[in-house]
Amino acid sequence: MARVAVHMDEVMEKDREIYARPVVAMFVLIFGSILLVISMFLALAYGAADVSLATIKEAIFNYDATNSNHQVIRDLRFPRIIGAALVGSSFAVAGAIMQGMTRNPLADSGLLGINAGAVLVMAISFAFFPSLPYHYLILFSFFGAAISAGLVYGVGSLARGGLTPLRLILSGTAVSALFSALSEGIALHFRVGQDLAFWYAGGVAGTTWAQLQVMVPIVVIMIIGAIILSKSVTLLSLGDDVAAGLGMNTTVVKVTGTIIVLMLAGSAVSVVGAVGFVGLIVPHLTRYIVGVDYRFIIPCSAVIGAVLLVLADLVARTINAPYETPIGALIALIGVPFFLYLARKERREL
Repeated sequence: MARVAVHMDEVMEKDREIYARPVVAMFVLIFGSILLVISMFLALAYGAADVSLATIKEAIFNYDATNSNHQVIRDLRFPRIIGAALVGSSFAVAGAIMQGMTRNPLADSGLLGINAGAVLVMAISFAFFPSLPYHYLILFSFFGAAISAGLVYGVGSLARGGLTPLRLILSGTAVSALFSALSEGIALHFRVGQDLAFWYAGGVAGTTWAQLQVMVPIVVIMIIGAIILSKSVTLLSLGDDVAAGLGMNTTVVKVTGTIIVLMLAGSAVSVVGAVGFVGLIVPHLTRYIVGVDYRFIIPCSAVIGAVLLVLADLVARTINAPYETPIGALIALIGVPFFLYLARKERREL
């Protein structure tokens, strides 16, 4: 590993301005963290019922169980805001790792069918195990994400010429369509459509402290693991031959990265549902700002993804109050044009 680090540093020195912008990355982390805190306070204060900052302070430090505003802040808004931040970070980091490992600029857990696989298994859980505790539900979500990922990569690799960005996206679209149709069929037959509607639309309204107790350790550990793996992801982004030539075990790195992606995407889907495009947009934006060194892309993507989902949840609650607009629809308004732009930009490779 020491030899890999030395060679990687030599590669990075070829064009330090392009490959790494550590000062800019530090600024993004600091400014992004401040913006995240501000966004969370705004999300606490505004919604169907606006709450003053003084009331928020009282609810945090002097909680009164008989005060309805305190109950709204402590039991409803706080868990959903923390959940939104964790989900945003999870999808963003998962997308960054996928794009780095596959060298596919269109890689995203939603586009590659991972989200649809998690939702399918959750539909099966609602149909056959309606009272399943959340910690089992999140395990089923991981299982569904893994099945979907295996199918996507397997189908995409069957064609002559191997796995290309186009085949990866097409196989992901096909698997997503299949799993979505199966989910809808299960919802209709077993009459669990109302339970699944939330996961189809996407939202953090139902997030509870019990869910966060399970989700927080998983997401934190996986993001730390992603940061530790970031140097190897940077080497993979230069090409498998380059990485192997520098002495890196590409198989171990890819397996580890895939496990991290499945854990992050599965835990996020179990809370927010099938929200797409976060893992597509955020890594590209981060890469444009801080360069292509994943030692900076991954932590910065985690912060930017958290800010994006917290603000999206705030807009979802206020744009048509007291009704909520699905977060998935809001993100798609940005994500679909961005995807079409990337597809057009990469048309030669596709």
